[in-house]
Amino acid sequence: MNRQVKSKTPRRLPPKKPSSNQKDPVGVYCRVRPLGVEDVECCIEVISSATIQLHAPEGFKTNRNGEYKETQYSFKKVFGVSISQIELFEHVAKPLVDDLIHGKNGLLFTYGVTGSGKTFTMTGSPGEGGLLPRSLDMIFNSIGPYQAKRYVFKTDDKNGMEVQNEVDALLERQRRDNNLPVPKSASSSSSRQKDPEIADMIKLEEAYKTDAVDEDSSYSVFVSYIEIYNNYIYDLLEENQEEAIKPKPPQSKILREDQNHNMYVAGCMEVEVKSAEEAFQVFWRGQKKRKVANTRLNRESSRSHSVLIVKLAQAPLDADGDNILQDKNQVTVSQLCLVDLAGSERTGRTGAEGTRIREAGNINQSLLNLRTCIEILRENQMCGTNRMVPYRDSKVTHLFKNYFDGEGKVRMVVCVNPKADDYEETLLVMRFAELTQEVEVARPVDRPICGFTPGRRHRNQAFKEELSRKLDERGGPIDRDLPSVTNHLEHSLPPLPSCELTDRHDDITLPRLIEALQNRHRIRQIMIDEYNNAANRMKSMLQDLDNSLISKDDFINEQNGKLVEKDRIIQNNKMEMERLEKRNKMQEHKIDILQKTTKIYEGDKRSLQCELETKAQRLQRELSEKKRMEQRMNGVVTDTQYKWEKECDRRVNAMQLEMQNKLWVKDEKLKQLKAIVTESKTPGRPDPPPRQTQLQRPSREERLPAKRSASPSPVPTTAPVRPLHRRSRSAGGEKWVDHKPSSSLDLGTVLQPVIPNSIQVSTPSEKALSKCDRYVLTHQEVASDGEIQTKLIKGEVIKTRGGGQSVQFTDIETLRQELTTVTRLKRKSSEGTPANGDRTDGAWPDVETRCSVADGDEGWIKHGSWLCASWDHQAQKTLKAAVSCSSDHSPHPAVVQ
Repeated sequence: MNRQVKSKTPRRLPPKKPSSNQKDPVGVYCRVRPLGVEDVECCIEVISSATIQLHAPEGFKTNRNGEYKETQYSFKKVFGVSISQIELFEHVAKPLVDDLIHGKNGLLFTYGVTGSGKTFTMTGSPGEGGLLPRSLDMIFNSIGPYQAKRYVFKTDDKNGMEVQNEVDALLERQRRDNNLPVPKSASSSSSRQKDPEIADMIKLEEAYKTDAVDEDSSYSVFVSYIEIYNNYIYDLLEENQEEAIKPKPPQSKILREDQNHNMYVAGCMEVEVKSAEEAFQVFWRGQKKRKVANTRLNRESSRSHSVLIVKLAQAPLDADGDNILQDKNQVTVSQLCLVDLAGSERTGRTGAEGTRIREAGNINQSLLNLRTCIEILRENQMCGTNRMVPYRDSKVTHLFKNYFDGEGKVRMVVCVNPKADDYEETLLVMRFAELTQEVEVARPVDRPICGFTPGRRHRNQAFKEELSRKLDERGGPIDRDLPSVTNHLEHSLPPLPSCELTDRHDDITLPRLIEALQNRHRIRQIMIDEYNNAANRMKSMLQDLDNSLISKDDFINEQNGKLVEKDRIIQNNKMEMERLEKRNKMQEHKIDILQKTTKIYEGDKRSLQCELETKAQRLQRELSEKKRMEQRMNGVVTDTQYKWEKECDRRVNAMQLEMQNKLWVKDEKLKQLKAIVTESKTPGRPDPPPRQTQLQRPSREERLPAKRSASPSPVPTTAPVRPLHRRSRSAGGEKWVDHKPSSSLDLGTVLQPVIPNSIQVSTPSEKALSKCDRYVLTHQEVASDGEIQTKLIKGEVIKTRGGGQSVQFTDIETLRQELTTVTRLKRKSSEGTPANGDRTDGAWPDVETRCSVADGDEGWIKHGSWLCASWDHQAQKTLKAAVSCSSDHSPHPAVVQ
């Protein structure tokens, strides 16, 4: 059993268009803008009429080896800086206008870097009209005598065109005149006073006209103007009702495809125009709504792609050559798109911010999509591939996809600026133009012939003129009153009798007919005589009237001569007034431009002043910071210098003490040697008495210095030292903060810490610290032997960066009292010591023994533990203590360094 397969709905095929095997490359032209006054270096040189050469500017390296590279690019034609607008139009746009009148489509767009002269090339300026106004002027110069009346052609809002008869067109005009009054800007009276920015775009001697125009057709021109801004389409001719409180933003339009698969903007307003002036006024009305902005490279930079679409509808006349053929299939619609692309730019050069960055990004993206489509088209044509062209990625490419698919000619004008700053971007533009020239577009075919006899309009017009002339010569009525006069004459004559013959021998009918004819002839003759008499009377009356008119004409001619002179004077005055008004408007326009420029310069001045103030404040801050840093470094240098001075003094004192100890050791040895020598020379010296068992306290002269401490010392322990008196640091002229506890014990000795020129506090405060530069803390504690010792912890008051005070501890002084008794050492008998205990300085065997004996004496004060405390790392460093003893048994206490 075979199962029946369900068939799919067949796809509707598009209507076949007449194909053309012939293809033409895209015509690419190059126009070089004159170098500006402020520009010095030029990077473009025109070599021939079709070739230019690019020179790398100074300092720009194009190769890795650092050499300068020169590149040449060829175009269909190159226009130098001295080319005029009319020459550019004759080579570029005139062939497209010829094709438009012959029913073929065309696309012309300008491409280049921002500030390269694209808008000037397309629009122009007063006295130097660009491609657009010259194209409109040529269209109306060619089809002017053959234009149809308004509203005979009517758009169907689906990219098509309908034809109405004369009656419907008349009703449409009346209805629109009644419902939609014409604004003042479009009235005939105000059209004489043109905008000074578009006045005298084209001179009369520069007007062009197409020769081969089909005279047997009627034409009508429709204009629409759109812009593509941020990849959205906006209608520039749409008249929105502005609300004062909350105005509505313009609505974007969408692209649609008609039944012939051509792209069009849905809902776009198409205005029917009847003259070049009216068309250009409509264009300028939309041009004022176009998005422009001021950038660093261009005062009025285009921020959108503008597209002016000129549609030409034409339909053949009927066989009589009198009326338009009422057949929609015979209507031919051709269009010419004039596109002014926005310039590519780099945000780093233009200084764009915010909205300008977004606009520049969308412009560059749309131009990149156009380049991508061109590259894929070229690859498909040259390599035989069938890659899909991404027309839909951008509104620009999607709108004009039919042109690249073979719907008309495509031409591009590449505008370049020769200044050196645009070299890199101009290089990219040249590469894109060179790539575009290799793309071929199918040549459009001619429209089919309707089949009517050519020249019917001329023959119909000639027939009407000849008929009117003959009737005028014979004195008869004009053609429109001819039927009524003929009918009146027929009714004035008697009717003819019945002319039916029953027999050839009928003698009644023929005589009756002859009699009726004779009667009609007689009446006709009478009417002719009456007509002649009336004509003669009329002639005489006309002659009399002519005579009277001649005299009046003479008077009128005389007055007319005077009026002509007055009119000539008035005309001269009007011309002078128009010239002055034009000059006044031009001056006002220049004043507006200067005011805009002044505002821009004032804004730049304000921004520069703000920047200057900001930099001045920053410089002031840096100077103040530098001063603070210098003060800080000076303080650090001073502190470091003070520390090193103290360290150097300490080291010098230690070295002096060491050298002095060595010297004293030598002296002591010499004394011992002298004593030994003296003893050996003295005969009969008695023996010393035996050593007593009971220890007796030595006398003051016999006291020996105390034994050295076990801590390491920079001097030898065997050398006796001379006692040095050390003055307490608290005895200086500084101001001290004496921090004593609330309860302090009295030791009952003379060793009491009394500091002059001090502020005594029990709790330190910021106020007390701010008035002094030294700090001492009195602390009492119980020592290891049970005695109470007093410690004086000293420091320096340092001001901090935040305005406060800090204390850096430098040393600690310990006050302590010891009462001890030691046994008296006996001299060895082997050394010959006397027994009675009386001895001299040379009786001691060595310095070590003397220091050990001095260690047990009472009443000696130990100044020990010179401690240095650092504020940063809080580490204490204990210096070495040394006890000095002298040979003359000085009663001064030992000093610890």
